[in-house]
Amino acid sequence: MRRIFLGAIISVLCCGSVFAQAEQSQQQQSAVDPGSADSLIFMPPAAAAQPSAPAKPGQPQPSAPSDAGSKDRLFFALPDFVTLDQPESIQPMTASQKFHLDARGTFDPAEFAFVGVLAAFSQAQDADQGFGQGAAGYGKRYGATLLDSIDENFMVGAIFPTLLKEDPRYFQLGKGGFWRRAEYSVSRSFITRTDSGHSQFNFSEFLGSAVAAAVGTTYRTASERTASDAAADWGAQIGWDTMSNFMREFWPDVRRQLHRNS
Repeated sequence: MRRIFLGAIISVLCCGSVFAQAEQSQQQQSAVDPGSADSLIFMPPAAAAQPSAPAKPGQPQPSAPSDAGSKDRLFFALPDFVTLDQPESIQPMTASQKFHLDARGTFDPAEFAFVGVLAAFSQAQDADQGFGQGAAGYGKRYGATLLDSIDENFMVGAIFPTLLKEDPRYFQLGKGGFWRRAEYSVSRSFITRTDSGHSQFNFSEFLGSAVAAAVGTTYRTASERTASDAAADWGAQIGWDTMSNFMREFWPDVRRQLHRNS
């Protein structure tokens, strides 16, 4: 419950713009190939491995980010470096790239401010009652929320994807009607892409968030170290990540529309 209130606020802000795009997206649906969602996103390994044309003399060559992520931000503020909205040629990530990408988002300055807002909501709800109130209570909640963010991000976005050879990035569908894209975004919590380009159950999401929820009980008061507390945090985290995927799917459309109207 520590993240649900802020997540709801963000969703309201996002949905207003998303539904403005729905009619236009529905018109595009008839032009979309009826194949599977993954086939619309991932290029065959052979195509992805083709070398690009050499640059002309004196022409600078474009360089990909060292972590194979993006530079996007949800609402121009929150780091969203895992979303690729135009994945033309997808290369598998190395272990170092996965950790670098995760660290870049986890320790972004905006993330620390975001954690502060989450801690404030937690204090207003008097969640984690053992922490008390006042400045001391807020400090404890801020520290616990920050640790929650760090261990969950690294478990889901780096450690388990490295061990299980899964790709932690979100590949935007970007085509089709609103409901098809919404369904696709929700499904990414359950289906992920492997480093070899295949689709499989998203073990990193479920195992990583479960381990993070269990770790989170170790730095809370004794009354909040139960299995039910860990299970509640686990479910809330999966729900938050699913909501985040929804926003990742439609935010690039909203961003482009805002740039077009500016």
